[in-house]
Amino acid sequence: MRLPLTISLLLSALCLLPVSASEKPNILMVFVDDMGWADFSCFGGKAVKTQNIDRLASEGLRFTQFYVNSPICSPSRVAITTGQYPQRWRITSFLEFRAKNKKRGMADWLDPAAPILARELKKAGYATGHFGKWHMGGQRDVGDAPLVSEYGFDQTLTNFEGLGSRVLPLFDAYNGKPPKKHDLGSSKLGHGPIVWEDRSVITTSFVKAALSFIDHAAEVEKPFFINVWPDDVHSPFFPPEAMRNSKKKRDLYHAVLDSMDEQLAPLFDRIRNDPKLRENTLILIASDNGPEIGAGSAGPLKGKKGFLHEGGIRSPLIVWAPGLFAKGKAGTINDTAVFSAIDLNASLYQIAGIKPAAKLDGETLADTLLGKAEAGRKTPLFFRRPPDRPGTADDPDLAVRDGIWKLVCAYDGSASRLYDLKADAAESVDLSTTHPEVVERLRSAVLAWNKSLPSDGGSSNTKGK
Repeated sequence: MRLPLTISLLLSALCLLPVSASEKPNILMVFVDDMGWADFSCFGGKAVKTQNIDRLASEGLRFTQFYVNSPICSPSRVAITTGQYPQRWRITSFLEFRAKNKKRGMADWLDPAAPILARELKKAGYATGHFGKWHMGGQRDVGDAPLVSEYGFDQTLTNFEGLGSRVLPLFDAYNGKPPKKHDLGSSKLGHGPIVWEDRSVITTSFVKAALSFIDHAAEVEKPFFINVWPDDVHSPFFPPEAMRNSKKKRDLYHAVLDSMDEQLAPLFDRIRNDPKLRENTLILIASDNGPEIGAGSAGPLKGKKGFLHEGGIRSPLIVWAPGLFAKGKAGTINDTAVFSAIDLNASLYQIAGIKPAAKLDGETLADTLLGKAEAGRKTPLFFRRPPDRPGTADDPDLAVRDGIWKLVCAYDGSASRLYDLKADAAESVDLSTTHPEVVERLRSAVLAWNKSLPSDGGSSNTKGK
């Protein structure tokens, strides 16, 4: 039956109305620090049974070809926060003292003019909270950076690499001496209350703040967007005293990983055991970059933190959203979709039903995240090494991933090597001589990308100087 025109127009108008706050999905993003691709037991780790994270993986989706956009922390965090390559904002390595930032051609903090996911979600009616490491401004001797809250967060609690309310670490000594305060100058920067806590349980402080914020969001009847970014499993490795059965670096690392999994459990349980939250919450778990040498494991992948081999930039990704998934997809693995943190950022806009305030480098892959599609990013992913990391024939300056192919090279395009990552995830067989046309295409693309961006202390381009 054909509807009258007035009713038809009314129904069309209703379809264009924004989704009510209660229907917008809650989003929790857990961004682990310096963890290897193969450290979670659900990604093949043998040393530690990460049972709480594994349980989410068994009910969610695992993505094995997910990338962060830098092999080191600050730029990786900029990418997942903005949906843009971090080089656009002159943050290309970890933020340091002012003099060292300047020497490396870097900004002292993320420009608040950048497109910030949290800010746009807040405008759309979300309650927004950041609890954990920031490291995008406000560290060492940089005390005039914007507060974390100025990037669109209603409530914040960070560590010594951010400004605002902070939890700073007490390091307990093995020789029985009283714990020492360690803050790399943070306590002298002001800008908010400071609480000193034993280094081994600081993740618990962030979890408690997030749990309180979930209650707050319920009280004000808003969906929530929450970052929980532990400083674990970054060195120095100080697990709880009962777990210090060894003084070996790797054993201590594994103890911290085990402890972090336990400390995150109350947060996961709060969401899993609340029927309303369970059906309308998206949990994302990833690592900001590869493992520190001698600590975590990238499994079969070559490389580590700071370098552009797969072990430095490929991250485990777990997506848990039982009420939002396509039927039958929970507990499965996606081995085919190649995408990165900038795409994850762009996809969260899509899932929340809002539009970015600026053009992003990321592609929207919401259906892939929710198991409704298998597709990855359509265009190539580009990488530039941190300016304070070596760029030798074996440790390249630039990298590009496109489909099965990965090319690495120096800033001028020399020393190009080509890998088929579908057949050779370990980057062990150079195919550049057998596929010269692929080399030329990808080399031209990555050189053009690098030239289009501001330079840093290691890059050979001159734009932005």
